[in-house]
Amino acid sequence: MTTDVAPLDQPPAFLAGRRSKSGGTLGRYLLVRALLMIPTVLILVTLVFFLIRLTGDPITAALGGRLPADQLQERIHEAGYDRPIIVQYIEYLGQVLTGNFGTTLTDNQLVTEVLINYGIATLELVVYALIVAFIVGIPLGMIAAAKRDHAPDAALRVSAILFYATPVFFAGLLAKLVFSVWLGWFPVSGRAGVRTEIALNRQDGTGFYLIDAIASGNPAYVQDVLLHAVLPAMVLGLATAGIFLRLVRTNVIGTFNMPYIDAARSRGVSEYRLVRKHAYKPALIPIITVIGLQIALLLGGAVLTETTFEWQGLGFQLGKYLASRDFVAVQGIVALIAIIVAVTNFVVDAIAAFLDPRVRY
Repeated sequence: MTTDVAPLDQPPAFLAGRRSKSGGTLGRYLLVRALLMIPTVLILVTLVFFLIRLTGDPITAALGGRLPADQLQERIHEAGYDRPIIVQYIEYLGQVLTGNFGTTLTDNQLVTEVLINYGIATLELVVYALIVAFIVGIPLGMIAAAKRDHAPDAALRVSAILFYATPVFFAGLLAKLVFSVWLGWFPVSGRAGVRTEIALNRQDGTGFYLIDAIASGNPAYVQDVLLHAVLPAMVLGLATAGIFLRLVRTNVIGTFNMPYIDAARSRGVSEYRLVRKHAYKPALIPIITVIGLQIALLLGGAVLTETTFEWQGLGFQLGKYLASRDFVAVQGIVALIAIIVAVTNFVVDAIAAFLDPRVRY
């Protein structure tokens, strides 16, 4: 009788993506995770609604002092904010289910249109930041694991703490001062130069400036877009890179204690090869599982980053609506971001369950 046992110098079967013969199935796991999204989103939307209402009705918050009392009361009555709070809540839930997140008070736009018009810019920034986090965090985490308990490891761990602990607005202002004002290497603000923005907005593109610049066939546009993206992406991405660095280091070191690593080491495999060929892939699975949480942190950090660099995205608009006390817009944008985060976490969980069957149990 034969048994299905992996060689000692090879990773366990689950790391090779094999399907587990016992435990939960992928379909059942995904169904449960999808159903859990419903109460999660409901709780988030409810919290946002009632926290906003603690400030009073949105009409008074946004327009109080700028309209006569009679006109203000008329607007409040038309919007239904003089009705019982539970009635407003039930009506708001019904609107959310139909995709209606309200209309902004300051510029009279549908909140969904604000998301479409400015959300792509935020998505572009988040993608750039994730690329920076992967490029910086994962290799440095592997180096720290390979040089554990030595000077490079200590230096990298301190760097990771600094990356994560430094407020993004302070890092952004410092980066602008050094690299834009003093050295003049990068633009101070914006997603692109004025000429590039005009050209890209004229064409029927995706709104993702780098893709549109490449599609235009003009290398000058591509260069301009990339130069404007470097500082915001670095500032936002390094905070996440610090988390990835420490996570990769911890999991690579933990993988070193596995039997197949000991077997490979006994055969004379170099430490560098152990990290790169044997311990690297298992250490990536925890990275995938935390990406959903990092998306939420990146979206939160995007508000400060976009404001610092005047990056015309959803975070920048949210800052403007907060300053003008347009709580209808704030409520709608935050609710939409909550839904995006919940969906992102579901997708990440699905990927993690596909790669590692143990997650399904």
